Amino acid sequence: MRGASLRQALWHRHVNRVNAPPALRDWLASGGSLTARLLAHSAAFRVQRLHQRRAPCLTDEAGALGLPRPVQVLEREVLLRCDDTPVVFAHTVVPLSANASDWPLFGGLGERSLGSTLFYDPQVARGELEFARIRAGHPLMTRVRAALGMDGDPVLYARRCLYRRHRGILLVTEVFLPPVLALARRDLTPAPTNNTK
Repeated sequence: MRGASLRQALWHRHVNRVNAPPALRDWLASGGSLTARLLAHSAAFRVQRLHQRRAPCLTDEAGALGLPRPVQVLEREVLLRCDDTPVVFAHTVVPLSANASDWPLFGGLGERSLGSTLFYDPQVARGELEFARIRAGHPLMTRVRAALGMDGDPVLYARRCLYRRHRGILLVTEVFLPPVLALARRDLTPAPTNNTK
């Protein structure tokens, strides 16, 4: 039973329930586009696509998607990098019942940010954020460790959100990696000039 339970995370509606460090709690609970926030905290932001393919949804995703059991979905996984350092592992699933009119740009995203399309489309409705601790044994932890070559058994913090467009749904899970805590907002305001002679 323990092995089975580790394959699922306990998702909470309030960020305080996951006991994340205060600095990380700010990242988890922030509203708006994560892409925009990461852009403001780096000189160079990029999306590294790991894959986009059909795969079974995770056990703890089926209920969020309104599915009676894990079934095949379209899955996309990327690393979000600030100044070439991975700071977020993002995992997105779309039920195969969705069609091109529901998510017209999803199939051709490549290494573009999904967030840049979701937050600027007036037809997209965003659900409530949910939060969890991701531990060793959970499939997302296994994938993060494989993507980054991580050792040990860290505990990582994640959030997820359900988006709706027309009759389509899309679930985005973002796992925050330790280097995100080292990011500092860049001051892009030009330095004042002294024109007095």
